Amino acid sequence: MSHATAARPQDSAGPAPLRVPGSVRRTSSIDVSWPDGRAGNARLIGRARDVFTPASGGAPIRCSEDAFDARLHQDRSIAAIESQPSRPALARLVGARAGGGLRQALEQAAPDERRLGTPLYLILDDIAGTSLVSNWAWSHWSPDWLAEVRATYANADPAKTLRNMESVCIGFAPGSSAFDPEHERRPTPVAELRNPDDPQGWHAFTEQAGAIGMRRARRIDVWRDQGLIVIDSAFQDSATTPAGGRVAVHEYRLGATADAQTLQLLSIDADARVLPHRECTAAPANLSRLIGAPLPTLREKVLAELRGVAGCTHLNDALRALAEVPVLMRHLTGELAR
Repeated sequence: MSHATAARPQDSAGPAPLRVPGSVRRTSSIDVSWPDGRAGNARLIGRARDVFTPASGGAPIRCSEDAFDARLHQDRSIAAIESQPSRPALARLVGARAGGGLRQALEQAAPDERRLGTPLYLILDDIAGTSLVSNWAWSHWSPDWLAEVRATYANADPAKTLRNMESVCIGFAPGSSAFDPEHERRPTPVAELRNPDDPQGWHAFTEQAGAIGMRRARRIDVWRDQGLIVIDSAFQDSATTPAGGRVAVHEYRLGATADAQTLQLLSIDADARVLPHRECTAAPANLSRLIGAPLPTLREKVLAELRGVAGCTHLNDALRALAEVPVLMRHLTGELAR
């Protein structure tokens, strides 16, 4: 397991690995832009896809795919949202704020999405975290972005907001370097996630080059190895830059195994590749608390065991997304991938 180090990690893992023959891959992304400028609504385009790779290798076979297009007000409340394929029930989310309460709103509006572990549920659940991080994208386009925050958001006080985050997660534990104004915050350049040797390994992203944009992207690869479920997962928050290319503020790789019969988690390890504060790297030391938990319970188990300074908000998000691994396993058994 990883432990806190003297320096924060700034070493991206690079493009996704090649798909494993006989595996299923779920990829997801939420691309954030501001068509009407900083003072206007944010636009979030979410996409998620499940594909099966035959044991013989070759082109992926699409099993399931979902998307949404949403507008969020400055207070992160949902102004409009629609999905493809259409789910009329999502109209009930209008007015809900993209915070912790969004999960309850999702449960009331579309309970079957969570129950079925659909790709849509993953990206809807990710609206909260993505919208919280998204304003970081502006820091790369304007040297006066903090002043612009104050001007855009009435009575905004970034310093007070930072203080209010104390103990929210291990990166903001009391005394963390996150509260030091002299803390080095240089972003980490990252490569294209799509592997040039496997262009079909990811779904299509929206075009963000040349404009201010933020992206949250996930990948979950799952396959069988005798009596084990093997999981290789990745998570990244990145943004565009005026010079071109992208920089990241968060990136994790996860490796895990589970019992194929009981679905109990047998091992879990996190490789912190890019993080904003050195204290963040202590979070993986607590992952042993999850061992033995059935995979479908991870959304609740992570929130119960890795709350506050016991966990990292972004690592927790990556862990919670593994709750749908049993759904992905059905593609391997042929129940859904025909």
